[in-house]
Amino acid sequence: MGNRSNEQDALRKAAEAKLPYKLEGDQTLRPADKLLHELRVQQIELEMQNETLRQLQVELERSRDRYADFYDFAPVGYITLDPGAVIEEVNLTGAALLGVERNKLLHTRFASFVVAEDQDRWHRHFQNVLESDDAHSCELAIQSQGAAHFYARLVCQRLGAEGKVQEVRVVLTDITERKQAEESVRAREEFFRMIAENVEDFLAVLDLEGRRLYNSPSYGKLFGDLDALKGTDSFAEIHPDDMERVKQAFRETVETGRSHRLNFRFVLPDGSVHFMESCGGLIRNSQGNALRVVVVSRDITDRLKEEDKIRNLAFYDELTELPNRRLLYDRLEQSMAASKRSGRYGALMFLDLDNFKPLNDTYGHSAGDLLLKEVGDRITSRIREMDTVARIGGDEFIVLLNELDEGRETSISRARKVAEKIRADLGEPYELKLKLQGKAEAVVEHICTASIGVVLFNNHVNGTEELVKMADRAMYQAKEKGRNSIRFYEPEG
Repeated sequence: MGNRSNEQDALRKAAEAKLPYKLEGDQTLRPADKLLHELRVQQIELEMQNETLRQLQVELERSRDRYADFYDFAPVGYITLDPGAVIEEVNLTGAALLGVERNKLLHTRFASFVVAEDQDRWHRHFQNVLESDDAHSCELAIQSQGAAHFYARLVCQRLGAEGKVQEVRVVLTDITERKQAEESVRAREEFFRMIAENVEDFLAVLDLEGRRLYNSPSYGKLFGDLDALKGTDSFAEIHPDDMERVKQAFRETVETGRSHRLNFRFVLPDGSVHFMESCGGLIRNSQGNALRVVVVSRDITDRLKEEDKIRNLAFYDELTELPNRRLLYDRLEQSMAASKRSGRYGALMFLDLDNFKPLNDTYGHSAGDLLLKEVGDRITSRIREMDTVARIGGDEFIVLLNELDEGRETSISRARKVAEKIRADLGEPYELKLKLQGKAEAVVEHICTASIGVVLFNNHVNGTEELVKMADRAMYQAKEKGRNSIRFYEPEG
């Protein structure tokens, strides 16, 4: 009451201030003058009140217009449903999302815009809204008339007490882009999963410390239980001699994003060693910060074995596994260069078996092969590790002796001793276990001696081919002498 009285007093004073005259406090007025004065004051008060009401009405209209703008042009759809889910009111955005003019939407069931696959979900959701005071949300596919369906998020809340529902307010948001992005991510993840689960390579996702976050099913071939790998150190199985090199490459990938392709040894729990080839790539988050590392590895153990086999075929005799002519010539060049630097003599021996062909003619090539292997073993047992025994074809062998002595006579003596031991060993009988045609396994004894030609070299002016030819000529001189003998090369004439 006090505030209202104060407001009336203030209004009266404001009205009296607008009169063109003022009454003195002690002035005596006739009753008619007082009544007239009072009427004028009240008239001014009414005029002032009317002006205030007019201004309030204008502001109210402005507020209503702003509300209408906010409501109709909001970025989301606003829909009011009755308890039967019939549309009572909708803003312009909602009408645009549903693809129907606003006045044509009224008194339409909202369910008519829900795709058939989501109808049951919508009805269950709406029933939950009617039975609860809380807001409920769901995601549905909405069929917009005249356009493809879109995905929407609905937040719904009832107004009115339970059992006396007046209406349900719905906020409708188009989430198609989000759904498409999620579907794109899901599709990429599914694509990655299919690749990871169907390739022979090993795919691993590691944190920035190298701990395992994910390992593809192919790792099951190495470790068995994949679940046991989660959180473990990915460096634990790397061979100790390779570990620091691999760790350094991993750190550089994390710091710079640069990938490294590495070969290293991988020691499995059973102690077996596999050779792996790996390449790591850095994954960053949306801010560009390092997030995790993806490593793709391949077991190259079999490939390396094949490469070794090919390398052996190129440099080693397949039957005896001794160096072949190519590797011999390479080592001979190195030996000649070393001899020139040190001043020590080297020696080259050319060996040819004296009684080899009759064995092949009588028992076949398998017998000859057994003999050649045994010959290679006997020669190898008589030389130092620094020397070389090579088979250069057929029943011909070459022995390379390195760093004999600075004196020629001493070097000849040492070479002769080695050659004599080899000649004596090769002359011992051979017992060959053969599988004869139509018969059980039998042991065949064979005697096969060797003729040996020897040439010394030291600062030799001729090349490797010439040295081999010299030893070959000395070997033929040994055969002409009667076989099973040793002959040192002497220049003709």
